[in-house]
Amino acid sequence: MSRTKQQKNPDRNGKEGGAPGKDSAARTKDDAARSRDERVHNRLAVLRAARGVTRRKLAEELGIHYQTMGYLERGEYAPSLHLALRIARWFGVPVESVFSLDEFPPLI
Repeated sequence: MSRTKQQKNPDRNGKEGGAPGKDSAARTKDDAARSRDERVHNRLAVLRAARGVTRRKLAEELGIHYQTMGYLERGEYAPSLHLALRIARWFGVPVESVFSLDEFPPLI
């Protein structure tokens, strides 16, 4: 028995995977807007620096890869709820003190 192939939607340039009726520039703009809307802001670097702990050490303490800590700090990765709660517990602060859907105001 053979598998049926999934039908792909080519974009206007003939490339597969495009959304129907949208060119790649419009998709990129939509993706960027969605990324901004879904971004999780954090104060990880500030909290970590205040405690004098390295990314690697904090990652070890939390049981995650040190590169994941970098992705989290840069906002390139949003943590799971479980990880966010573990991070807040490690710092001894409410999760809202570490993560927010809105940008944090400057500390100074």
